[in-house]
Amino acid sequence: MFVPAGTPKDIVALLHGGVANIMALADVREQLSSLGFNPLANTPEQFDAQLRFELEKWGKVIRAANLRAQ
Repeated sequence: MFVPAGTPKDIVALLHGGVANIMALADVREQLSSLGFNPLANTPEQFDAQLRFELEKWGKVIRAANLRAQ
């Protein structure tokens, strides 16, 4: 889940708590797993770190291959 930059930390924490509670439900996890998802509810900090890692990794691939959006 993404929110606008600058969203107050208390709002981010509230949203994270709600999502984490939903992701803890067995039926939700089973349904998402059946669709091929790996359901998890990282902390906002973990999500930020993972997103930055993926952007850096795939950014290198895109630049190396000289890919451009059409």
